[in-house]
Amino acid sequence: MKEPSLHYLVVIGMLVMAATMTSMCQAVGSNVYPLILVPGNGGNQLEARLDREYKPSSGWCSSWLYPIHKKSGGWFRLWFDATVILSPFTRCFNERMMLYYDADLDDYQNAPGVQTRVPHFGSTKSLLYLDPRLRDATSYMEHLVNALEKGCGYVNDQTLLGAPYDFRYGLAASGHPSRVASQFLQDLKSLVEKTSGENKGKPVILLSHSLGGLFVLHFLNRTTPSWRRKYIKHFVALAAPWGGTISQMQTFASGNTLGVPLVNPLLVRPQQRTSESNQWLLPSAKVFHDRTKPLVVTPRVNYTAYEMDQFLADIGFSQGVVPYKTRVLPLTEELVTPGVPVTLIYGKGVDTPEVLVYGEGGFDEQPKIKYGDGDGTVNLASLAALEVENLKTVEIGGVSHTSILKYEIALKEIVKQISIINSELANVNAMSV
Repeated sequence: MKEPSLHYLVVIGMLVMAATMTSMCQAVGSNVYPLILVPGNGGNQLEARLDREYKPSSGWCSSWLYPIHKKSGGWFRLWFDATVILSPFTRCFNERMMLYYDADLDDYQNAPGVQTRVPHFGSTKSLLYLDPRLRDATSYMEHLVNALEKGCGYVNDQTLLGAPYDFRYGLAASGHPSRVASQFLQDLKSLVEKTSGENKGKPVILLSHSLGGLFVLHFLNRTTPSWRRKYIKHFVALAAPWGGTISQMQTFASGNTLGVPLVNPLLVRPQQRTSESNQWLLPSAKVFHDRTKPLVVTPRVNYTAYEMDQFLADIGFSQGVVPYKTRVLPLTEELVTPGVPVTLIYGKGVDTPEVLVYGEGGFDEQPKIKYGDGDGTVNLASLAALEVENLKTVEIGGVSHTSILKYEIALKEIVKQISIINSELANVNAMSV
């Protein structure tokens, strides 16, 4: 009989190895609770298209000129678009991202003629990179997803999913409508139930970053205890700004380029002021409660968290005062326990704006900054502000607000905490064998 060729043996060996690895992955994957990622402000892609009601402010913003490349149906990526660094297109981006408060409806809506959508809901696809053509420059949750897959055995689109949303919109206090954000909570609830059902009824871990933590907290507060017991295993919040951030006052006063080079902050300031979720991130008096320590200093007036309405008026955004006082402020007055186990993970030991000092040039100039502790964006007092039952806190020195999603020391800690949660399931499975 002719002996098998070496090539034949190699192929058989590779098939056996592949089958073994697949079996191992499936075994590991069966020992995890499904996990849904909820991104932060600006943490997922947004798409838009323009209809006949859209009135461009200049020829540069004409729908036929910018952007040149569009998908089927006229859709294009609104966030993130690298052409925002070019001044004429910065203005186009600004007017298309703007929200408008309708006093009659008591709610926010898009600019006239601008339709928006969130691509890939239920998937991590729009969370990995803000622009797939610039993966290195716009990477967001790519490293975190890779760490969860390699370190915990998660499988993308099976046990690991994403819940992107239109981060410009925020929730409103009871009695006030918030159509877009409320729909997101409904979609998130459906995704949790669907994910649990597709994973043999296992409850879900919700893992948020930054603003996503505020959405998850209010989402859980708006569900029943019986629903949470059935569908939620754990809530893990990364770098959540429970009491807002002092740096957000700089965004409202002088604009914030968010690290995008060559952009004039004053060009994006109007859009940033209209963002409903940005108002949600202003410092809360519940956390920044010392009336003797101003957060913003000017030659004539100082502002603490208690004078936020006056601050908004004085920077030239008086139209934001009523929605802030009626819709946003009541949301920040109390952090209600979510009724599930919670793990907070955040960085500290990074210089974080604590006092903004403006000179005679006013709010059109960038302030001098006095720094305190935090993660570079969120102050430590806000990161640690959630005081609820069944709470675990993990602090990581030297890790910033965004590097918590990328630095190895942070990723190892996140994987460790998720593994601890999943170890309960592994123990149950081992006992049932």
